[in-house]
Amino acid sequence: MAEKSAEIRVIKRKHGHAGHHGGAWKVAYADFVTAMMAFFLVMWIVGLSANVKQAIAGYFKDPTAFMAAANSGKDPFKVSEAPGGIHLKEGGEGNAAEERHKLESVKQTIEKMVASTPEFKELGKHVDIKLVPEGLRIDLLEAKEALFFDSGSAKVKPATRHLLALIAGELKRLPNKIIVEGHTDSRPLNRTDGYTNWELSADRANSARMVMYSAGMPDAQFAQVRGYAATQPRDPKNPTHFSNRRVSIVVVMSQAMKQQQFGQDDSDPAGITHGLPVTEHRASTPSLSGVSGN
Repeated sequence: MAEKSAEIRVIKRKHGHAGHHGGAWKVAYADFVTAMMAFFLVMWIVGLSANVKQAIAGYFKDPTAFMAAANSGKDPFKVSEAPGGIHLKEGGEGNAAEERHKLESVKQTIEKMVASTPEFKELGKHVDIKLVPEGLRIDLLEAKEALFFDSGSAKVKPATRHLLALIAGELKRLPNKIIVEGHTDSRPLNRTDGYTNWELSADRANSARMVMYSAGMPDAQFAQVRGYAATQPRDPKNPTHFSNRRVSIVVVMSQAMKQQQFGQDDSDPAGITHGLPVTEHRASTPSLSGVSGN
């Protein structure tokens, strides 16, 4: 009897496996990698020099020019200085201190020169030089007998011309701008032609400017000429006192310092255009009679 063929049975057993995780972990990992890349990119940018930062910005503004510079063999990260650019040193406070130190040196030099010149023996007693927040202020203080200008006039006396020339010789070496101010006392001029202390103060300031210009100070160095009349007395309690009659030469510090401490001047000097270089013109100095004070 033929043997029965053995029956082959295949038994498949199902094992319990955890559910399929899907791709959620990939999304989380990608977010983590992106965040890390952004972090290190920011850290790299923070550590770059100013030149490299500017070059990178230039690439995004004009990629064609940037690539042309790279292909020409030039360093695309080298930033060239624009024509007429101003070189700004780092550390504004340090520069201000250095500038003030230089003005202090100029102050001492002028004081020594005035004291050692016999011609200025009397005038020197009425020259007040001091450092102020806006820079260096040189006040030519009139005496009772009118030392610097003829009474009621903008005509500069000979000794005053020499003094202004000496001052100009020192100030023209500086890069700082110059402001010239004129002040009078409160006594009105005994005039019938409408010429007042406003005109007189402005004319005296401009006469001083013209003398300094003739002594070699560049015209472009003068920033303003101001006539204040009697609005800013040196002795507010005695506005008619002769000490209020003066011409002030102000050496202004850097533009940043000027904006912070000097540009907020709300006073309104008459007859002068603010902020514009003054033009060369002769101050009106008519012959006067019957003037009072000033």
